[in-house]
Amino acid sequence: MGTRSTSKHILVVEDQEDNRQILHDLLGHAGYRLTEAGSGEDALAAVAQQRPDLILMDLRLPVLDGYQVTRRIKSDPALCSIPIIAVTAYALYGDEHRGQEAGCDAYVTKPYCPRQLLMKIQEFLH
Repeated sequence: MGTRSTSKHILVVEDQEDNRQILHDLLGHAGYRLTEAGSGEDALAAVAQQRPDLILMDLRLPVLDGYQVTRRIKSDPALCSIPIIAVTAYALYGDEHRGQEAGCDAYVTKPYCPRQLLMKIQEFLH
């Protein structure tokens, strides 16, 4: 059946409620524990308090965008080892490179295949 180890904790940073719900359903069904943040500021607070095992980061957030949030997390020695997967609908030329420069460990474009997203997450968590 399942593994005996505790489920991995994922922080979902996404400002769109419907996108958060899709990820909540997908990841919850796959057995992950979730925390959701609707803004960059909320994401930074959640990371500091909860130390998730992985972060799914929307890059296009109001005020403090995903690039800025990622840079802040990756510049903190206590947090920099947390894998960050950028998840964005804006697959413009150069966006993936900007995400990598900010410190994202992987990049997934919306709409994504749920199976492929889960495989990408498992690459970093297992």
